[in-house]
Amino acid sequence: MLTEERLSTLLANELPAGGSDATRFDPKEAWYPVQYVQDLDKTKPTKFTLLEQDLVIWWDQQAGCWRAFVDQCPHRLVPLSQGRIAEDGLLECPYHGWAFKGDGECDRIPQQPTGDRANESKRACAIVFATVERQGLLFIYPGKSENAAQVSVPIIEPLEEDPDKWICLNTFRDLPYDALTLLENVLDASHVPFTHHRSVGNRANASTVELEVLEAGKQGFDGFWEAGPRKGTLGSQHTKFIAPNLMWHDLTSKQFGRTMTVVYATPTRKGECRVFARFPFQFSSKLPAFFIKITPRWYSHIGNNAILEDDQIFLHHQERYLEAKGGSANLAKAFYLPTRADAYVSALRKWVTDYEADPFPGQLLSPPLTDAVLLDRYQSHTEHCSSCRAALANIQRVRLGLAIAGFISWAVLPLLIVWLGTPSVTLSTLMTIIPVTAGGIWLWLGNLERQFYQGRAVPPRNLPETKKK
Repeated sequence: MLTEERLSTLLANELPAGGSDATRFDPKEAWYPVQYVQDLDKTKPTKFTLLEQDLVIWWDQQAGCWRAFVDQCPHRLVPLSQGRIAEDGLLECPYHGWAFKGDGECDRIPQQPTGDRANESKRACAIVFATVERQGLLFIYPGKSENAAQVSVPIIEPLEEDPDKWICLNTFRDLPYDALTLLENVLDASHVPFTHHRSVGNRANASTVELEVLEAGKQGFDGFWEAGPRKGTLGSQHTKFIAPNLMWHDLTSKQFGRTMTVVYATPTRKGECRVFARFPFQFSSKLPAFFIKITPRWYSHIGNNAILEDDQIFLHHQERYLEAKGGSANLAKAFYLPTRADAYVSALRKWVTDYEADPFPGQLLSPPLTDAVLLDRYQSHTEHCSSCRAALANIQRVRLGLAIAGFISWAVLPLLIVWLGTPSVTLSTLMTIIPVTAGGIWLWLGNLERQFYQGRAVPPRNLPETKKK
């Protein structure tokens, strides 16, 4: 694993992301975030798929850092992610116990006779990918290992200027559409009032959107929206796309201070990606920062998941319609983009075409999924999130306790009546209120529990509007 200091030294001879060919962007020659470090478990391997390559992520106790291997034992190609971290801190294959050091070297083959050295062969080594931690994320480099140290890690540059002034909300989720579809969506600021009406948007705020691409090239583009969102009441908004996987909107207003919307789009497979959404704030008042700090991370994630679901279903279908019409290369005919509101969308798709940057060229999308699968939260987020897993387990324990307590209270009630005779008004009231209250809490927690498993079927924008008197 590369340390920040080592990385800074090696970047003196920096290589551009995407490779040295000025006419083509190689998606493998770049760093990708794969998980927030706080969600990784040091006691067991974690599986992740990056650009269709199955990987195993594990904590190297001896070196004190995260490692990423191709998720195949060189012996019989069994997934190492199904194995364990052995007592000596090495990654052990579940099939025959071959154990690997952090550099991929095979430390032992339990079946080989004493004195044999088959484990020292290069064929016995696991395939290693470079890793680095930056800004709370673990990044992996899927390209040539010798290039990793010379390619910049895509970080949120403004956070480096004065880290202590920022408050940051973070979430992630596995999405059922391409990373490019995700980037296209979040670069498009004009959809927010409509798609996210009654969640983080309002149709009443829709207005003319005139976006300007200031500079564009192989490494991405910079954009500017002079009027800015909410009919120009908040101020101008700057946008940056850092190829191939990072974008942000940056806005400073008198009302709220400086706010950023940051998205990493990590391609896993064709038609699938993992989004890392980060919302850094520098508030003009201390009160919002206080409330953000005391809000449980898992509770924020429930709200974030709901917002992602506002456009999850139609984006899944939209990219299939675009594919049927020729994809990015045929964008001008497939899309009708008559206003400058789509300037960033055009710039992104032009980058894909000009630099042959599609991570899955020639591959076709799978048949569309059902709405129920598209709205799954457990497999796309909860099981991968340490905060949500713990919260769900706690909620289930409390519900079980309430159910047991409620059953006991109703079972004991007849015995108390027999023992005490006619109970007092106070006791009768308590004997009624306690189980009813416990039942109400049990039902409320049940509704909360469901939100860790499945999203809402009807987005807020499609709910009936409240009629004004």
